[in-house]
Amino acid sequence: MRVLAAYNIKGGVGKTATAVNLAYLSAYHGARTLVWDLDPQGAATFYFRVREKLGGGKRHIRGKQDLDSLIRGTDFEQLDLLRASFAYRNMDQTLAGTKKPLKHFARLIRPLATDYDCLIFDCPPGINLVSESIFFASDALLVPTIPTILSLRCLDQLTDHLKREGPDSLRVLPFFSMVDSRKSMHKQICNASGGKHVCCLETRIPYASLVEQMGVYRAPINVYAARSPAAYAYRALWDEIQAELSTLPVRV
Repeated sequence: MRVLAAYNIKGGVGKTATAVNLAYLSAYHGARTLVWDLDPQGAATFYFRVREKLGGGKRHIRGKQDLDSLIRGTDFEQLDLLRASFAYRNMDQTLAGTKKPLKHFARLIRPLATDYDCLIFDCPPGINLVSESIFFASDALLVPTIPTILSLRCLDQLTDHLKREGPDSLRVLPFFSMVDSRKSMHKQICNASGGKHVCCLETRIPYASLVEQMGVYRAPINVYAARSPAAYAYRALWDEIQAELSTLPVRV
């Protein structure tokens, strides 16, 4: 089972849009796909038209309840959702009470490998015990990065932290998101070559109102605007990610 995490220390950079759109493309291309919505705000859960779980959530994080009880089907074939719980707001405390918390998510998801080919975590922002456990459970981090100074600073913080304390096997795949070609800073940063801040993926996700309308249509953008530049960009991004991951062993 391939395990990916849409993650960034910074909020508001397009993590949920990344998780939802790439999960749809994964399933569309034939992979049995699961999205785990780890954000207590439950945006991915909302986009997939699934009701958020208001209570509970701690028992399955602790491993005392099967994850299957929170998995719901979506409107799309081969695409399931492990729905969000508002209890996830206290997940750091819950995780701290487990044995070997850094390896805890890897243990939790191991039984899912018999049912799914791809799991995508939709992660809340910040860096804490939960995110570090996700690092050790994932094959790759998908890091949407707005081309601004503060976003680049967060990317630097993440890469520096992972060099010191992250798993050696984790592939970090940053890419520019919410790119506004009308802004000179966005163009300058995206077009820069060499140096510390270059994103490793070439695909750029444009800033587009159609992406924001995911909340109106409650669907991935390739469902309701498949011919839009943003939809083409997500398809190109998925192809590029697949090429990057083709050299990695598949998690079992």
